[in-house]
Amino acid sequence: LMLPINKHGFIQSPYIRVKDGCVTDEVVYLSAIEEGTYKIGQANSKINKDGKLQGEFINCRVEGGNFVMVEPYEVDFTDVTPMQVVSVAASLIPFLENDDANRALMGSNMQRQAVPLIKTDAPFVGTGVEGVVAKDSGASVLALHDGIVEQVDSNRIVIRTLEQKVDGSPSVDIYNLLKFQKSNHNTCINQKPLVKVGHYVKKNDIIADGPSTDNGEIALGRNVLVAFLPWNGYNFEDSILISERIVKEDVFTSIHIEEFEV
Repeated sequence: LMLPINKHGFIQSPYIRVKDGCVTDEVVYLSAIEEGTYKIGQANSKINKDGKLQGEFINCRVEGGNFVMVEPYEVDFTDVTPMQVVSVAASLIPFLENDDANRALMGSNMQRQAVPLIKTDAPFVGTGVEGVVAKDSGASVLALHDGIVEQVDSNRIVIRTLEQKVDGSPSVDIYNLLKFQKSNHNTCINQKPLVKVGHYVKKNDIIADGPSTDNGEIALGRNVLVAFLPWNGYNFEDSILISERIVKEDVFTSIHIEEFEV
């Protein structure tokens, strides 16, 4: 998460500089090679109101991925957030620290295999990065400027911006939505407007949902009711029973598009 790429093509990670045991406001980006030469504290290290690290010893990461306990004045940097050490998919798993590593790895891989559903449903339990992932994915449509929504239909959104052109005339932004387009994985790309006529929108607000998003949040699955009880042996070990309403109500229904040439 939050990893830019430097001019040499190496991924960098943000860190907060620590001077004499005091956490500063300076953010420094380091590559994997550079960070190995420093002692880096955890993002959840306790600090007081003056920004000084609390405790006799601080748990730090050093070269080779090893961990050592050092005094506060020896710390060079701290992580910006605990999530920066995991992938985007792993950051979407609630209570990740309580999961077995193999199960977390399975969860990350299975998220990549998800297909867009007809009826999207944002998760009841999340980690807080669902909105960020949806916005950064490029699947949703973002407002380019502050403005008022003038026209909305299933194919386009028209927003009159509050910024005027050089000649003084008001400008209009027109957003043409993608409707039932084929993706490279033969899934369906369909964008749905979230705003109504008269709504005021700010720059970078999400004005239309894309595939696998619900009200601006990533929505890879559905919130379904699960009962933990035996059922005449039909759910023995890895077996499960699914209600026929799953099919009738299109809970997990998805659209796939393929092209054939004759």
